[in-house]
Amino acid sequence: MTYKVGEILTAIVTDENTTDYFAQVAGLTYEINKSELQKPLHIGGQVTGFAYENQSGQLQITKNVPDVRLGHYAFGTVTDVRRDLGVFVDIGLPNKDVVVSLDELPTIKELWPQRGDRLMITLRVDHKDRLWGELATNDILNAIRIPAKAEMKGNKNVKATVYRLKMVGTLVITDDYQIGFIHPSERFSEPRLGEQLVTRVIGVRQDGLLNLSLKPLAYQAIDGDAKMLLTLLQRSKQHTLPYNDKSDPKAIQAYFNMSKGQFKRALGHLYKQHLIEQNESGIYLVESDYQGE
Repeated sequence: MTYKVGEILTAIVTDENTTDYFAQVAGLTYEINKSELQKPLHIGGQVTGFAYENQSGQLQITKNVPDVRLGHYAFGTVTDVRRDLGVFVDIGLPNKDVVVSLDELPTIKELWPQRGDRLMITLRVDHKDRLWGELATNDILNAIRIPAKAEMKGNKNVKATVYRLKMVGTLVITDDYQIGFIHPSERFSEPRLGEQLVTRVIGVRQDGLLNLSLKPLAYQAIDGDAKMLLTLLQRSKQHTLPYNDKSDPKAIQAYFNMSKGQFKRALGHLYKQHLIEQNESGIYLVESDYQGE
């Protein structure tokens, strides 16, 4: 089947005006904007380009062929959201965004893409010859993915785009086309479809799939009094301090410039993060996610 839109066509130039050429394929007339041409066309000659229907409803051919076409997948940028229709995606056409239908989007509308997010899509043509964006399936993404190498583990940060939301977690594709998985325990809230994230590698499976986290390392999540206390321990020669939760409040105030209550809360925070231990002599660092300075 040959479509009149969504693919690359070759047409015969039949006419022109001050701004456009006109060309025909199978009795259909297409505009070609003169501003995008480096050389003039000639009546009776051929022109090849991507065919689509522009925002005015006129068939048009552009020489600027988009990466997103029928059977071709690429990222497009979300430009607008219509709750009653879906989301509009810029695929590089000069005067046309394609719509990804609400039928393909999450049931929870708060998880829909927002402006500036990006979706990997292809095109489809409906029974009225209208172009729609269609999300890449798991099979397509698994076919183009590049398996991650084992050396990627070790808390490396990678940029990734959300492409599928599932009950068991979030699926993403990195800028290097590796597939990653974010378990619900490794995020503070569920990312939306198309959201671009900075994730942390916490593991690489044997099949090359990345296990990722949106949570910082334990020591990065610490702030306030606990962070100051951790810094003092890190800078101590033996990574110990002669204070614990039994120490005299005045001694704590003099050394740390905090009340004993603040001190105990800071100790509790660090202890829950498995960063410190204490004994009768004081507190000390233990092996953890913290790697030292």
